[in-house]
Amino acid sequence: MPSSVHASDRRIVITVLGVAQILGWGTSFYFPAVFAPPILKDTGWPLGFVVGGTSIGLLIAGLVSPQVGRLIDRHGGRPVVLASPVLFAAGLVGVGLSPTLPIYLASWIVIGLGMGTGLYDAVFAALGRLYGSAARNPIANLTLFGGFASTICWPLSAFMIDHIGWRAACFTYAALHLVLSLLPQAFVLPKAARKDAPPAKEEGAQEDDHDPRFAVRIPREGAIFALLALILSLTAGIGAIVLVHLLIFLQARGVAPAAAVALGTLFGPAQVSARVVERLFGARYDPIWTMVGSCALMAIGLTLLSAHAPLLALTILIYGAGYGVSWIGRGTLPLALFGPERFPRLMGKLAFPSLIVQALAPSAGALAIEAAGTDVTIGALTALAIVNLALIGGLWALSRKPPD
Repeated sequence: MPSSVHASDRRIVITVLGVAQILGWGTSFYFPAVFAPPILKDTGWPLGFVVGGTSIGLLIAGLVSPQVGRLIDRHGGRPVVLASPVLFAAGLVGVGLSPTLPIYLASWIVIGLGMGTGLYDAVFAALGRLYGSAARNPIANLTLFGGFASTICWPLSAFMIDHIGWRAACFTYAALHLVLSLLPQAFVLPKAARKDAPPAKEEGAQEDDHDPRFAVRIPREGAIFALLALILSLTAGIGAIVLVHLLIFLQARGVAPAAAVALGTLFGPAQVSARVVERLFGARYDPIWTMVGSCALMAIGLTLLSAHAPLLALTILIYGAGYGVSWIGRGTLPLALFGPERFPRLMGKLAFPSLIVQALAPSAGALAIEAAGTDVTIGALTALAIVNLALIGGLWALSRKPPD
């Protein structure tokens, strides 16, 4: 690492990583909102496939997440995180050059690799590897940057598309990934000491099974891990459906399209405000209460929406706050439950099911809306959110139970 930037200066590290998060989320998860209409107009490709590029990216990110966790654990976060902006840039160039739909979709495979190596889950693991048990505040701070991705990238994307076209906008974003993400991270991120290789494994055994550092060693720990994976997956799935279909849900409540858009803009500030509160006070309580609060707020928000509550702005603020804080709990709770030594690998394993669910959830939500209607869909989401709240209560009880 260059001597001019000391590894202990977390503010610089988090700021650089935060800028990369804004670009990463803005050119992946939030990409279709602004880019899909001009792509459709220019190419005539089906909307489902154009928007489905993001789902492909999330699927790829989920599939590679266990291996990403192992790489970060073994080599530190620097080489993995530095690969991300290169992959994003390559994928965006591919999207911008795409003459046919198959090449467009193949480019999203590359973007998915960038997502898997550079968005929250991978960077949470890198921060845990770098700062150990002290990574809670850096993780919370990082999510503050990510919360502004749509606020910054949506208008920036619209401006570029209007002035230079959607293809050139993709090329510009590719350059920004290299200039604003790769170069600063290469300068700031410290090199981590390489861990010793795990003991030799028996033929046919999984890598972690014979390494006492990484295995979930006792039945109670296995139950905690499985329950946490289920909670994070449900949270991600519910969140993805509501985020993608929020305007449809609001219009089904009698809100005019323009007013629904205005109400929808409250979602981002609600996320960021809740994360600020968590950042200010989170050190005073156990990280499991962050996730308890998140699940409770999401359940309350959906219950109000399901019950046709008149204060829709308040409903969105409550739900958005819970969803925003869930991303902090996604990183800090596994760190607290399993400790920093195993955190990178277990974070990669936890990310696998939740990213797969997150990729498939919007399509599942659309099918549910078409088959059963918005009221039934909102009711089902509310029931799942209440179940998730009960599950996090069970996790709290299980994690506090003394080991046998």
